[in-house]
Amino acid sequence: MVDIVAPNKGKQLNQTPSPLNAFKRAESLELSKWYMGTLMTNLAETKDTNGAFLLVQGTLVPGTEPPPHVHSREDELFYVLEGEFDVYVGEDIFTVETGECVFLPRLKPHAFIIRSLQIRLLTLVTPAGLEEVFRDRSTPAKKLEAPSGALTYSQADLNQTVQRFAEYGVRILSPEEVAEQIPLYPKPLILSMPADLTTDQRV
Repeated sequence: MVDIVAPNKGKQLNQTPSPLNAFKRAESLELSKWYMGTLMTNLAETKDTNGAFLLVQGTLVPGTEPPPHVHSREDELFYVLEGEFDVYVGEDIFTVETGECVFLPRLKPHAFIIRSLQIRLLTLVTPAGLEEVFRDRSTPAKKLEAPSGALTYSQADLNQTVQRFAEYGVRILSPEEVAEQIPLYPKPLILSMPADLTTDQRV
């Protein structure tokens, strides 16, 4: 006779009720913001998950992609609700289409290029907290689609972008770093890094 041992036998399970509240939520104007030409809806953020994760639904169009960067704190997972994009992670490239996901570990430099007329994404970020970098720079969405004619990363003050993201452990890569760390990334970098950005200012 073979004895079957329960995997948790002898272990004390945590029976403390969670202080968090259950909820359901969907994309809505009340929750949605426009930021750098994208529509963003925080479906779950720090206050909802006690900092465990951030879940964002976003709508983006070509030209609104963020510059190549690397996270020191967060892992990310993109799930494509609609559309297609190429995701560059270090020396790898993934073409990700509707119904597919791609995982981006922290400390892995990455970037993406949208290949469809628009893309709708669910982005899971763990731990939470990164939503604060967008909060004071966004405006309430007036409709549930990406804004037309809005300021994008390529048009914004790169120095301000670099410094703002650095406060949250995200480093924007220089053109030289992109060429070395994301060698397959094809998009020309129109803007160069500000001359007064020293290594000490990067995190």
